[in-house]
Amino acid sequence: MTVRLSLYQKAEQELYKLDRSVKAKFYDFSHRFRENPHGNGLQLKALKGDSQIFSARIDDSYRALLTRTGTDEQGDESWLVIAVRHRRDVYEQLSVAINRVSGEIEFVDLSVVGESALRRAGIRLIPAEPDASSTAEAEAAPVSGPEAQPDETPAAPASPLLAGHSRQLLRELGVAEPLIDLALTLTDTADLDRLVAGAPLLSQDVLYGLAAGMSPDEVRAEITAAVASTDQIDLGDFGAALARTTVTTIDDALQKVLEDGDFQAWKVFLHPTQARLVDRDYNGPARVSGGPGTGKTIVALHRIHHLVRQLKPGRDKPILLTTFTKNLTADLRARLTDLIGDHDLLARVEIAHIDELAYKVVSENSLSGRVKRRVDDRTALAELRTVLAELGQQGSWEPEFLIEEWEQVILGQSVATRTAYFQTRRVGRGRPLTRPERAAVWKILDEFTARLDKKDIETWGQAAERAARYEMERATRIQARQVYKDQVGGRDLIHRDAEVSMSDLKHRYKHIVVDEAQDLRAAHWKMLRAMVAPGDNDMFIAGDTHQRVYDNHVSLGSLGINVRGRSARLSLSYRTTKEILARALTVMSGETYDDLDDGTDTLSGYRSVLHGPVPELCGYSTWEEELGGLASTLRAWRDELAADANGAARDIRGLIAVAVPDRDKVSQVIYHLATKAGLGYAQLTSDGPRGDGEIHVGTMPRFKGLEYQRLVIVGASDRLVPRMDSIDRYRTEDPTRYRRELRKARSMLFVAATRARDALTITWHGDPSPFLLEPASGAPGMAGHTEHRRAASSGAVANR
Repeated sequence: MTVRLSLYQKAEQELYKLDRSVKAKFYDFSHRFRENPHGNGLQLKALKGDSQIFSARIDDSYRALLTRTGTDEQGDESWLVIAVRHRRDVYEQLSVAINRVSGEIEFVDLSVVGESALRRAGIRLIPAEPDASSTAEAEAAPVSGPEAQPDETPAAPASPLLAGHSRQLLRELGVAEPLIDLALTLTDTADLDRLVAGAPLLSQDVLYGLAAGMSPDEVRAEITAAVASTDQIDLGDFGAALARTTVTTIDDALQKVLEDGDFQAWKVFLHPTQARLVDRDYNGPARVSGGPGTGKTIVALHRIHHLVRQLKPGRDKPILLTTFTKNLTADLRARLTDLIGDHDLLARVEIAHIDELAYKVVSENSLSGRVKRRVDDRTALAELRTVLAELGQQGSWEPEFLIEEWEQVILGQSVATRTAYFQTRRVGRGRPLTRPERAAVWKILDEFTARLDKKDIETWGQAAERAARYEMERATRIQARQVYKDQVGGRDLIHRDAEVSMSDLKHRYKHIVVDEAQDLRAAHWKMLRAMVAPGDNDMFIAGDTHQRVYDNHVSLGSLGINVRGRSARLSLSYRTTKEILARALTVMSGETYDDLDDGTDTLSGYRSVLHGPVPELCGYSTWEEELGGLASTLRAWRDELAADANGAARDIRGLIAVAVPDRDKVSQVIYHLATKAGLGYAQLTSDGPRGDGEIHVGTMPRFKGLEYQRLVIVGASDRLVPRMDSIDRYRTEDPTRYRRELRKARSMLFVAATRARDALTITWHGDPSPFLLEPASGAPGMAGHTEHRRAASSGAVANR
């Protein structure tokens, strides 16, 4: 007999945590089980509580829990290992079943649920292999909780967390049957956390979503529908259910995974909600949104892996992966390399940041040696100030306003003439312009562009606009060729094609995947839309407008990218703890954000299943004292992380970081760390970390897409976050812009705070940022923050 043996994902996670010797014994057990599950001393037997679950002996102490998933035509059995644990942790109340919504196999373990919750539900766990002492204790134990003292007044029962929700609703949403009654009795978030710790993923998501305040309809649309099976589900057909369930086949490849111990599960495992987004066929552009840590980038990378495996053999690069910045591009390249593994498949994917891509297009369409030098926004602003001075207009117009008008309206909408500018809509620009004012603005900006052209320089925005024009013209020629070919009955166009460039025969790419989509300019989107033929699976877009830190506001629909009906939102954070998430969410309090398509996006239901320390908020009298406190925190963290659990030294580079409001403060932090604190640093730049020091330091926008075990945000002071000396004048002059600047500042602080995985500290000097004064989130399972009072040389520092 040959037995096919698979490993349930939760069982795989349990194995990672076990001692190496137990892993080796499990691998030996797997060999023996595949040879003969009913012999070899395995003592295979069904549990009394659920006859679908079998216990088998790994050694004297450990048991494998399995369920039979069918027998093929040759009589070979198929089994699924659903848990690996010590025999004292095997209870009769364990259960395995097929979920009525997803059609997947689900294992439910009530042993992780708190005793109080089990008592309320009338459940007592019975060991499957009781020893004498545990049997005696069980018999002596009272069936119910301790009796109240006669003179005590019984406390009023707390309201259930899920009050107002019925058993039938939970059943319809996909909560596992053994958890429904328990879930409805829960009265505090600690019990909810324990319940979902052992719950199947769908049950976990539904219960957290409802507890976080999502309506049943929102849960049904965003959670349940995303994983609902289209098959007719037979709750007794475990063979069909196995095909819908994410499992790992137990073979020689698994042995290395178990022995390595540091295997990154994201490389092979996706949450069912994410997996559906990765594997689905779309009949046009698709978009996935979600808060920090919800796995948008992971979904994008797995999407590329899925697409590249569908390609026909070849040597071209029909798939593009792009994002906004250089350092993110390098990170994506490294992660995609780890995920795909196969060099030949990886070679079919072009990975480039968006401005690099635009430069490539411009270079291809320019005469040799005639590519202009690109300059950053600060250089462009200096040139514009010079133009205003030459025209005697210094006090008439703010250079920043004119640069934004040029970038967002003229370049963003490819406005080529003065007449066209008079007719162009300026949505979201705030300050209205009369016709004479538009004429004055056009004259200034015309002089400005002439000055740039004379110096043979251009901004990145200009390069993007030119690249978009070139690609749109190319797409027009490709379409014209196809129309002509259709008109002549689809015949080969050998003679006609001999007279045109090869680039006019087809689009650059078959598939385009975009990460951090919220920061791209309108011109970038026009260029990307023209680079791929409209059709199935053409564009896959991942982004979150709550993390927008650049002033690029677009409507995808108006740019020819229609994602209506093909949008999904992820709401479960796999990186940030509940405690950090609670603090980060207060920063976003009261603001609304767009969804890249003329609608609004929301963080409703955004949640985490991870726990950690409550973020530490500390105030100081002066900047120098704050820097001293920073050094103390970093030294303590460095010492704590310097050795692993076994006492062996480890490299902590890239584990700790400091986020700073602006470049000047970055320089001051670096100087203090190097000259006064004796701590090594690496500065985050557009090309990634510069230097090999232990502590990464950078401005808040530099932290986009990155992750650190521990992070400090310094300088989170009033008038620094947000930078009031730069924006306060807009409060009355341009209220729309003022609100936009506040939103951008909130987003930067939100991005920085959510880069922390395990620990977050936020400090300020003087008064704290008003964004930190919002009340802590009251969402279920989310703790508030603590504010510490530290003694400084001038006396105690009061926190607000």
